Amino acid sequence: MSLLLAVLMTVLGTAASASAAPGTPRPRNLTALIDSIVERQLEDYRIPGAAVVVVSGGRQVLAKGYGVADIDRGTRVDARRTGFFMGSDAKVFTAMAVLQQVERGKLDLRADVNRYLTRHKAAFTIKDTYPGRPVTVRDLLTHTAGFDNSIIGRATAHPEDAERLGESLAEHQPKRVRPPGKVSSYDNYGVALAGYLVELVSGEPFAGYLHRHVLRPLGMTRTSFAQPHPAAIATERAGGYRPDGKRQVTAEGQYGAWTPTGAAAVTTATDMGRLMLAQLAGGSLDGHRVLGATLTRAMQRRQFANDPRLPGIGYILEQRDRDGHRMLVKDGDIPGFHDNLALLPDRDTGVYVAYNGDGEDGRASWAGQELVNLVADHTYGTPRRAAVTRPGETGEFTGFYRSTRTSHSDLTRAAALTSSVRVTSGPDSTLTTTGPLSRDPGVTEQHWVRVGDGLFQEKGGQERLAFKDGKLFLASDPTVAYERLPWYESPVLHQQLLLGSLGVLLLSVTAWTLGALVSLRRGSASAAPAGARLARLLAWTTGVLLTVATGCFALLVADPNSLNQSVFLGDSPMLKLVPVLVKAALGTTAAVLVCAVIAWWRRWWGWAARLHYSAVALAAVLFLAVAGNYHLVS
Repeated sequence: MSLLLAVLMTVLGTAASASAAPGTPRPRNLTALIDSIVERQLEDYRIPGAAVVVVSGGRQVLAKGYGVADIDRGTRVDARRTGFFMGSDAKVFTAMAVLQQVERGKLDLRADVNRYLTRHKAAFTIKDTYPGRPVTVRDLLTHTAGFDNSIIGRATAHPEDAERLGESLAEHQPKRVRPPGKVSSYDNYGVALAGYLVELVSGEPFAGYLHRHVLRPLGMTRTSFAQPHPAAIATERAGGYRPDGKRQVTAEGQYGAWTPTGAAAVTTATDMGRLMLAQLAGGSLDGHRVLGATLTRAMQRRQFANDPRLPGIGYILEQRDRDGHRMLVKDGDIPGFHDNLALLPDRDTGVYVAYNGDGEDGRASWAGQELVNLVADHTYGTPRRAAVTRPGETGEFTGFYRSTRTSHSDLTRAAALTSSVRVTSGPDSTLTTTGPLSRDPGVTEQHWVRVGDGLFQEKGGQERLAFKDGKLFLASDPTVAYERLPWYESPVLHQQLLLGSLGVLLLSVTAWTLGALVSLRRGSASAAPAGARLARLLAWTTGVLLTVATGCFALLVADPNSLNQSVFLGDSPMLKLVPVLVKAALGTTAAVLVCAVIAWWRRWWGWAARLHYSAVALAAVLFLAVAGNYHLVS
């Protein structure tokens, strides 16, 4: 065994050294490569700790911890013992559990999920929004069920506060906003529902089912979906952190009802190594079979793709193309913890990394993908393919595009004001995209060359994007699509309306306040009628309400890491205060509009003052119209 390990490390190390980019270190083996990457990440991105495991050839070939698991105690990360919350990597286990029930004949991937909800007398069924187009079990595992994305308040800070899975799904069923099976949109509710189906047909609580039928057979003794965790696991669990100025603060929000999506799920790097070994071996490990080879292959095989020219998604596992080689990946993000799993099937290799910090500007989410990509590049040792430009028109693709993950029902929709993607046409059949298309948060602009009909490749990179039926699709993320926006939904237009309206309101409030203070100091009373004074007070109140609401919203979104936690927990006072202020302004604005009409009818003030008052009324209406579009009223 030691000889095999030495040979494997040498082979991987040779490939790594041979393919290193000019000017970068050329590590002599895999350990040196990963050491150099992770140690740099922890320092540059301000992440407390990490754990990495690599498996290959049916063996674990590397398992190593970096940094600290607990800042206060100074506990070092141990890849074998330190527990990390795995976030959405838990969805891989959920898919395996569902497929086990398919294998046993208790679930049918093509069946309407309402069949099982009704048969087992669940407290709810899925609404028939699209008659004749039911949500199937398969849709749940491919992120194509069509549910709206609404996650505010779906997490808790403490395990004892978590609701029961079925109760939460019944209470928080989102709207169906698109027909199932047509386009992907990353869907936590759908996967939570898939886990609940396992509960119903097996008669076992989801966490207990996984322990008995997946974790124990695979020997994953330090992995748990229970709430609270067993004492032996809880005492070794890493703390999760986010930067706050120059210090690190504890992140909260890792528990909740939706365990199948990742709430409460904790694991170690070496345990995840065992999961990867089982996946690479067709569903078995050490003589224990948790899933048949046929369904394991189905889990890894493409089950849906937004565009056939791009990688797709299996059952939860996402396909990615790296230098022409197929990768299967799953990323997990939860407050204070971020992890990445990648299988390289044609090298019989798997890589898993977990971090216990959000990092500066949320960079821990990118760090894992960066590590996985670099290890894959060095492992494959193949040159990057140069893009072959094919001349053609590109103007038809220009415009703004918005992610299908954008909520249709809550104020997280406001993220689309800054996260929409702008596509502009350039010379020589090129495009430029501006916005968060890249998984690297430091990259906000990318340039593309046309390589086919509606197909583009990034200049100097491997990313590809495709356009079809008014949508933009990205090769590196088959779980989401971007929908082209009509002109009146342009985020730039909305930003201009908000800023212009707010400017009018703020200047007016300031001018009226100063005028009132001057009059008060001089002891002079206003000669205007009582109705005119009330009208101005209503307009002043409207301006104050909307200005304060804007300030509260700015405070809410100022720190992306803190915002992530606030959204998961739903406990930020700002989340409740902003809609209250905007709703109040809605009422006062209605009164201001009435007053504006009366002002012209009764000739309150001079014509310039009446015109100014009308402008304030219009500014409030425009502000509220945009705010309503982004659900800042509800």
